[in-house]
Amino acid sequence: MVEKAYKFRFYPTPEQENLLRRTLGCVRLIYNKALAARTQAWYEKQERVGYKQTSAMLTSWKKQEDLEFLTEVSSVPLQQSLRHLQTAFTNFFSGRTKYPNFKKKRNGGSAEFTLISIHVEKWSSIPS
Repeated sequence: MVEKAYKFRFYPTPEQENLLRRTLGCVRLIYNKALAARTQAWYEKQERVGYKQTSAMLTSWKKQEDLEFLTEVSSVPLQQSLRHLQTAFTNFFSGRTKYPNFKKKRNGGSAEFTLISIHVEKWSSIPS
């Protein structure tokens, strides 16, 4: 199976730009919260927390009143950020990289949408 990547310039409307900014902020928040939870679990209980547990944490975080804004963005990039964190830990434990770092706002950020989550016909649409 051959995978292709398409790169194109995107000129978002102000509404789409606002949604993308919120999505990037939520992705960074989830990545950092999951990294903090995994680090804390290791230092306090010497317990490894995997993707499955962080995915369950994401579900509970979405239900918290102070984090209800997480439901306003697509869940796909939030899940993908947890997968990226899992990959970072896999690489760390295999000795290929250093311990994962917290994400900073000033670095711009990124969000990954899966092929299924994006609908392209005449215009692109970002899932909600």
